[in-house]
Formats: sequence, C-alpha cells, structure tokens
Amino acid sequence: MDRYHRVERITSWVLALSVAGAFLAAVAAVSFWPGVAVAAVLAVAFRVPVYRRRGSSRLRTEAPPETVLREFESARPPVLAFQWGLADEVRTESVAGTDATYEVSSLFGLRSASIDVTAERRETDSGSAAVDIEGTADGRPWGSYVITVHEADDGRTVVDVELAPTRRFDLRRLPQGWVAERYYADVLAAQGYEVVEREVSHGL
Repeated sequence: MDRYHRVERITSWVLALSVAGAFLAAVAAVSFWPGVAVAAVLAVAFRVPVYRRRGSSRLRTEAPPETVLREFESARPPVLAFQWGLADEVRTESVAGTDATYEVSSLFGLRSASIDVTAERRETDSGSAAVDIEGTADGRPWGSYVITVHEADDGRTVVDVELAPTRRFDLRRLPQGWVAERYYADVLAAQGYEVVEREVSHGL
C-alpha cells in the first residue's frame, strides 16, 4: 500500500507539472496572455467528467463464504482497500460496522473528500449470497459494487466482483486508475484473495 501511495503521488505531481510545462511552453512560443489561455483550457479540460469505468473480477480465497461475506459488508471491504487504506480517518457509523466514511486528502492536504460507504447483504435469484456496496463522494455517486460469493467444488470460496459505472471521471483520474490497476492484485493478495480474472474498460 505504501508503494502504491508513493507511485500515485508521483503520478499526480507529474500530471500537474505537465500542465505547468504546457503553460510555460505556450508563453515561450507566443506571449503571456495566450499562455494563460492555454493553461485555462487545459485546466478545464482535465476537470470535465468524460469517462466511466466498469469492470469485473473473479477472486479466490481459502476463507469460508461466511467469513468472506462479513469482510465485504464490513467498514473495510477488500475491494476498497485503496480508499480505506490511505484514508486519514475511517469513521464507522453503525453498530454492525456496515456503514463507514473515509476522510481522504491528497496533494499534501490541499484537496480532500469524504467517501460514504454502505454495504448490504442479500440473496441472489440463484441462491448465492451477495453484498451490494454503494459509495458516494461528497454527496455524489462514487462507485457501486456487486459482490457474489459461493463455495467452489474444491472447497475454496469464489468471489465475483462487478463494478457498475455510476459516475463519470475527469482525465486527472486516468493516471491514478492505471497505478491502481498495477497494484490491484498485490493489495488483494495481502488480504488473502487471489485474482483469477479481471477486466476493466472505460467508456463515455
């Protein structure tokens, strides 16, 4: 997690410096005010929500299904490790621990957000147990996961994860997403889950 955090911060700063470099290049090529205009256009372009993320994963673990279900409906679901693992504070709101708020800051505290997470267990039409995880960031949709859990023939537990595209992200999130993909399997492995299959796509 520490390595991911370091790489993610470096990537964020590289992106910010790239925008600053584009501004300086525009100033050098033309003049100050056109350079300011270029920087303003870039800043707006990077902040406009333009793409959605969707994906699916299949995980496998030695833990029994009931243990897995409790982990995913807890205040720290394994699939949200990048969020609660780097949060400045994790506040548990309910007695059962199924609702939580992650206070997350970035850019050395210059930017912060509150991510509210709710998890609810249910039974699917096929009889499997599932956990629905809904997240909002500062009152806006942030992410939605459907976790389906069942026991395989070999006695291990299989976890199917579906990520629904509940919001659009701006271009600043792309590098962060690439870094998270690089460390996704490692973070799950540290919690006892093997990533068997994973597919992530981006669309409008």
